[in-house]
Amino acid sequence: MQTETQLKILRHIQANPGASQRKLAQELGVSLGKINYCMRALIAKGCIKAGNFKRNVNKSHYLYLLTTKGIEEKANLTAKFLKIKISEYEKIAKDIEQYKREY
Repeated sequence: MQTETQLKILRHIQANPGASQRKLAQELGVSLGKINYCMRALIAKGCIKAGNFKRNVNKSHYLYLLTTKGIEEKANLTAKFLKIKISEYEKIAKDIEQYKREY
């Protein structure tokens, strides 16, 4: 689910703006390519701003920051994600009750 990955990226970046894409991929359990794809999409949408560390020897290391739009997108994705998970939970709870009655 792309939305879930984007939400996880936004949450992680807000907490760890200096994390590399490789570190994000490891911590979120997805491929580096998927992180790169999602990051580019979030940057294109204006949700994330990327900038090089000025004094860093490794000029490929970026600092990722959430923009105002990124914070709004994170809130929207969180609401959407919660709605989906609550619906899944309610269905599972009904299934559990039905199985309990059967046995």
